Amino acid sequence: MQLCLTTHCPVNDQYLLGVDFSSAPTHRKPITVAVGLMPTTTDPVYRLQTIREIETLEAFECMLTEPLRWIGGFDLPFGQPRTLIEHERWPTQWNEFVHFFCGQSREYLRETFRDWCNAHPPGNKFAWRKTDRPAGSSPAMRWTNPPVAWMMHAGIGRMLEAGLAFPAHRYPRKRSHIKRIALEAYPGFTARKIIHGSYKSDSPAKQTHERKDRRKLILDAISTGEAGLSICLEANRRWRQRIIADARGDLLDAVICSLQAGHAALQRNFGLPRNLDTLEGWIASVPVR
Repeated sequence: MQLCLTTHCPVNDQYLLGVDFSSAPTHRKPITVAVGLMPTTTDPVYRLQTIREIETLEAFECMLTEPLRWIGGFDLPFGQPRTLIEHERWPTQWNEFVHFFCGQSREYLRETFRDWCNAHPPGNKFAWRKTDRPAGSSPAMRWTNPPVAWMMHAGIGRMLEAGLAFPAHRYPRKRSHIKRIALEAYPGFTARKIIHGSYKSDSPAKQTHERKDRRKLILDAISTGEAGLSICLEANRRWRQRIIADARGDLLDAVICSLQAGHAALQRNFGLPRNLDTLEGWIASVPVR
């Protein structure tokens, strides 16, 4: 499977990817991947080339190992809260934890999460990573609505096995030679800077004109540099129309993931905190407080 749909895909170019992930991709609900060239500080424009739809996890694995240079923003948790991990006496080296976590059954993890939540009071049931609250994201251990824990369970082990570099986990220690770099992204963080209210839904009954209008507002803002990011989007009319028309929001989310990763890549040390917890990681473009 080729990442680029064009017949000419220069291997020396560096690409910027945005991945709206699904733990159970299908033809109806695929993994969505935005593809363009990596912007620079002198030309901070992300020129969208194409958006791919990947319908199986096996095809996702193939995409990860294609011999191209890229930086990618992936909409799934790369880690779990340290408090949860230490409480359960799980491995505290990130790569070892990933192998452990992805090797467990969902039943075991679900019971572990439930036991944690049942032992904590309402309003404070979940454990949180340091990056989750400033990002406004769901806790990484959440297994329903949205099931982000299962997204991590299905995705991060495959990404680790593909030999990617993970700056927010400082893994591997020597990674300057690795040309495929993965950053955690969360499109809702950028979207909420622009609009209030939902801009997408998987339910046809909730795919309203108001949500479509909000997608257009987001697309306009990320195209004009008004979204709090150091880069902006350039997309042709056809892609703009498709992104706005996509009521599920998958195309827009993939594009935002690209922009968040591109923004982080142009910052010193990817904009990561000095006191970074490499077990938990950090969401790209979320400011350090």
